[in-house]
Amino acid sequence: MRAEIQHLVEETKQSVGLLRRHLDWDTAQRRLAELNAQAEDPNLWNDAEAAQKIMRERTSLEDQISAVKRLEQELEDAITLIELGEMEDDEATIREGEEAIRALQAEAARRQVETLLSGEADANDTYLEVHSGAGGTESQDWANMLQRMYARWAERRKYKVELLEVTDGEEAGIKSATLLIKGHNAYGWLKTESGVHRLVRISPYDSNARRHTSFASVWVYPVVDDRINIEIKESDCRIDTFRSSGAGGQHVNTTDSAVRITHIPTGIVVACQQERSQHKNRATAWNMLRARLYELELKKREEKANAEAAAKTDIAWGHQIRSYVLQPYQMVKDLRTGVQSTSPQDVLDGDLDAFMEASLAQRVYGGAAEVEDID
Repeated sequence: MRAEIQHLVEETKQSVGLLRRHLDWDTAQRRLAELNAQAEDPNLWNDAEAAQKIMRERTSLEDQISAVKRLEQELEDAITLIELGEMEDDEATIREGEEAIRALQAEAARRQVETLLSGEADANDTYLEVHSGAGGTESQDWANMLQRMYARWAERRKYKVELLEVTDGEEAGIKSATLLIKGHNAYGWLKTESGVHRLVRISPYDSNARRHTSFASVWVYPVVDDRINIEIKESDCRIDTFRSSGAGGQHVNTTDSAVRITHIPTGIVVACQQERSQHKNRATAWNMLRARLYELELKKREEKANAEAAAKTDIAWGHQIRSYVLQPYQMVKDLRTGVQSTSPQDVLDGDLDAFMEASLAQRVYGGAAEVEDID
């Protein structure tokens, strides 16, 4: 077996071993047996809230245990395949086994990062807002590129993406948009993406082909499920209705079906125009407001515990978390962790996992570094 592949085998075994230890393997097996027994109890759903909690824990634990077993078995199968290929001098079989090991190593590493997603709301679906900064068409086009980037990232993970609200730019791009991203650990993965994102490129809107710098901000907050109780006084809110913008048919464009809610004590504003029905948009907007207030409470707790330490940054212009340079060279660099990519097009197509993994690890383990921005 080639030295490079032997190294990958050892790395994969180490990652799987860490997954086992994180689960506390014997305890996890016993707990899953208990949950399976409870799930078979015909009286389980007499208390729907308790039943849902049991089923969520069971599904999560079952996924983690079965993943470890599968990784171990598939690793042994791949090693056996390589050994058979070497015995028969069959290069195609050897390459097949090596590719399988590379894929297993990547999955084991990803699942190891997922063990960091143990926050109260990490497993939840998430809202993701994009807002253009100062700069008119340039920043509005950049905001549209960011919206597409996160949608593509979600699609790569087989997450479901819904566009809840969009405000188009005057000439191109968008002023703002809100995505609802549904999938296990959606909030946990995306929560460190909140902040200002900076783009440097030759402007397609500048007839003199000059280099422009654009800014847009991203805000991520979790969908609040029934387990989390957030009370909102209606007297603290101002509710406005307005006509939906963009495509949507005659009905959408001629009635005040869109809803905007302003929470006066905090200044938080949410809006939804996805549905034709004002009633449905209003219900979604209330859910979004509950989620924003919950996220605000989570942030207060983190600040109180000093959890983010030096990694913490304000969401404001001049405090960008990542720079994307398309000209005169190709580079994306995270200014919190130093992780970088020389393939911006892949990043803008949703290849974000390396950035997310590093920022998650930094949030949990600390170790913020001084990282210089790029021109």
